[in-house]
Amino acid sequence: MSTLRTVSGLVAAAFAFSVTTLAQTYVTQSATAADWAAMAKLPDFNGVWEVGLGGGGGGRGGRGAGVGRGTARGAAARGRGRAAPAGPSLTPEYAEKAKNMPPPPVNAQTANCLPPGLPEIMNQPYPMEFLLTPGKVTIVIEAYSQVRHIYTDGRPLPSDPDPSFYGTSIGHWEGDTLVAETVGFEDIPRGLNFPHSDKMKIVERFHLTDPDTMTIQTAVEDPEAFTMPYNMGMRTLKRHRNWTIAEYICEENNRNYVDANGKAGLNLSNPLASPK
Repeated sequence: MSTLRTVSGLVAAAFAFSVTTLAQTYVTQSATAADWAAMAKLPDFNGVWEVGLGGGGGGRGGRGAGVGRGTARGAAARGRGRAAPAGPSLTPEYAEKAKNMPPPPVNAQTANCLPPGLPEIMNQPYPMEFLLTPGKVTIVIEAYSQVRHIYTDGRPLPSDPDPSFYGTSIGHWEGDTLVAETVGFEDIPRGLNFPHSDKMKIVERFHLTDPDTMTIQTAVEDPEAFTMPYNMGMRTLKRHRNWTIAEYICEENNRNYVDANGKAGLNLSNPLASPK
């Protein structure tokens, strides 16, 4: 009898797993002519954008070599192009966690060519290309050669997402604003200086204020860690119609290292690299 019950329990568990798996699986449908016609009614996000920092001129695509790609500019750029308030209002449990949070290793992750997670990847002083197709918005980010997918085909947010650097992003249109909700985050540095739980959700609102200006409003929700949603502020991007995304190979000529304490350093000796 106990063996029969055990087998029955295993079958029931397998069936429940199958139903759950099917519920989180979404099959992409082939785009129809009507789907492509509907794309023409959406705001034109297509093209290469960059956080508005000034500079430029010369070189390929109207951009000088290294402009928007240098470490010095990257450091100086942080905080520009956006305005953010103080930290979120934390629950008592997470307020206590915030007091005991160790400072993150300085640039340790990026020195080893690991990209920052969302939302920090969207703050990089490098161009990003938006591609709109039926059911999906694809963002090709030059920094670290990263790609984000925002699904707009009607699928729901996953109830049990696989954690990743950028999470799973599901989008919908509210008039001429693209609203992207993202869940399922790997526990890696992502530019947040406050604790959060695995229930965290990042909400981005993409909107054109003129044909070549896009704003991105970013908010963070976490019912376990926050007493209310946290508004991270707004960034402004400018479209460069004569730019193309360049190749970004982080480890080529890499002179960065991280010491035993997690602090990044720079090796000034000539590293082994591909011949130029």
